Amino acid sequence: MMHSHVDRFVQLNRALGKKFAAQETSLRSFADFAADRSASHVTTTLILEWAGGASTPGAVQIRVDQARALAVFLHAEDAHHEIPPLNLLGRSRRRRPAPYIMTQGQISRIMREALLVPGLTSISPLTYHNLIGLLASTGLRISEALSLRCDDLTDDGLMIRHGKFGKSRLVPIHASTRAALDRYLEARGVVRNPGDDLFVLGHGRAPTATRVHVVFVRIVRKLGYRTPTGPGPRLHDLRHTFAVRSLEACGNDPQAVMRHMKALSTYLGHVDIANTYWYLEATPVLLEMIASTAEETWIGGAA
Repeated sequence: MMHSHVDRFVQLNRALGKKFAAQETSLRSFADFAADRSASHVTTTLILEWAGGASTPGAVQIRVDQARALAVFLHAEDAHHEIPPLNLLGRSRRRRPAPYIMTQGQISRIMREALLVPGLTSISPLTYHNLIGLLASTGLRISEALSLRCDDLTDDGLMIRHGKFGKSRLVPIHASTRAALDRYLEARGVVRNPGDDLFVLGHGRAPTATRVHVVFVRIVRKLGYRTPTGPGPRLHDLRHTFAVRSLEACGNDPQAVMRHMKALSTYLGHVDIANTYWYLEATPVLLEMIASTAEETWIGGAA
């Protein structure tokens, strides 16, 4: 019974455009757990017993959140399914980590260091160099960049066919970025039997996202931007840096910032513009300007 419930819940989320792969695997484990106990309905006790088998507190929370979402779905059809309290484990949702905004000098040094990454062929360091450069100049997600095919590089820009939630979009690129990618494609010719991936290693396929993360962390640690245990730049901070710097380029014009925010939301592939507004938190210059403008408006109105 629980397996059929999970099937329907997975199908619903897929219809909404979500990949839902990790959640599906986890919820099928929950269905197996419920079947072993002959449980036909979701209960808070059942969820806690299942979630308690996770290896870390964070994994327990993830399991609870996933099972709770299933319970909400099923409760709408049958009130016998119990919805656990939102803060069942007594903790609030984890805040998004503060972005690390890099300088242009830091990004340039990271790209130069990428050219020294060892590889079985000469293409590996060029791949990491150009991949990091593309992330920095376009704000693409790493998953989007690694999903690019050679024919996705068009005269009008990059065609992103595998964006978040399955959304596609065309990303215009600067002439210098296009020229760099063209040079990379020429160098890519040394790879034997390359596949269709735009960015490839010696085996002819794109590196995994995990591999790129590892290479990036090694580079920033080598450069002293990040210690083994302390905070520092993450690969995704290239996207954050692109967004923040583009907003700062609007100058001290609040209306220009708001107009640019809408365009930036589309460019970055955000489903909700609220995700784009979050970047204001990482832009003290803009926050101060907006606060000053609001204060002036309030004082003018009070006068």
